Amino acid sequence: MAHRVTLIPGDGIGPEIVEAARRVIDASGANIEWEVVEAGEKVMAEYGTPLPEYVLESIKKNKVALKGPMTTPIGTGFRSVNVALRKALDLYANVRPAKSLPGVVTRYENIDLITVRENTEDLYAGVEHMVGDDAAESIKIITRKASQRIVRFAFELARKEGRKKVTAVHKANIMKYTDGLFLAVAREVAAEYPDIEFEDMIVDAMAMKLVQTPEKFDVMVMPNLYGDILSDLCAGLVGGLGVAPGANIGDEYAVFEPVHGSAPKHAGQNRVNPLAEILSGVMMLKHLGEMDAAAKIERALTKVLPNKDMVTYDLGGTAKTSEMADYIIKHL
Repeated sequence: MAHRVTLIPGDGIGPEIVEAARRVIDASGANIEWEVVEAGEKVMAEYGTPLPEYVLESIKKNKVALKGPMTTPIGTGFRSVNVALRKALDLYANVRPAKSLPGVVTRYENIDLITVRENTEDLYAGVEHMVGDDAAESIKIITRKASQRIVRFAFELARKEGRKKVTAVHKANIMKYTDGLFLAVAREVAAEYPDIEFEDMIVDAMAMKLVQTPEKFDVMVMPNLYGDILSDLCAGLVGGLGVAPGANIGDEYAVFEPVHGSAPKHAGQNRVNPLAEILSGVMMLKHLGEMDAAAKIERALTKVLPNKDMVTYDLGGTAKTSEMADYIIKHL
């Protein structure tokens, strides 16, 4: 049977890179039936929201979605469509791999890291208010339940992927109650996985060590804000956000999307790099059990990325978005 997947083109460059990813996935032999739904800026006028209910209904029905980047509207009720999706579907785990790619020139080689970021609380819970006219307060929320499930998710991912170590990242030396709770829970959960090495690291030291000795780390798990920052740092180690895929995963649903934004100034020019969207699609295929199709795409990328006439300008090449997809399909 075909896997039915919700496809959300998104805003800005989203439709171009999503179309490139869809074509590559279809050509890989994966058995996917797409249900295209629109969200974001283009539906605001009609529905009064960038996230109409039919989008959530489609994902709940299909369980899996591949989406393009979306522009966060200014002056409306949503902080972010992505944050709203994560809350509505309880997508508590944000997974962002950072892996060195052939042909993508960076300062580092042989990077292979996974950041697992808690997606539902911490300072991103959005509990903030003014205190009089001259002060503002934001409340950091860390719960035992959310900490347990994100750390357990990281260990299960490590075990599934054959990884050797999980590092819990925190600031428990200063925030002894909030980050202290996260660290205590991480240690409790780690004891259930004696086959996987565990360590903890203070977040500022972690930032330094990721730059100095990234090869010493494997899977990293952390609260929301630290995950947002350090996952971008890890993307920088392998070439930037343009090569950074991501997934938001819960117990029932999974939404796959690139880490980068919608880049509206580049929209409609057929010049942007679709790699992060394609790699997000590869993550989706693995999630669906389409391992052969995922492997075919990954092998094709090793042939295409080193050839500058087959990749887009930001990868040092001359190809257009659609042409890069054509080359990948040719090498499948």
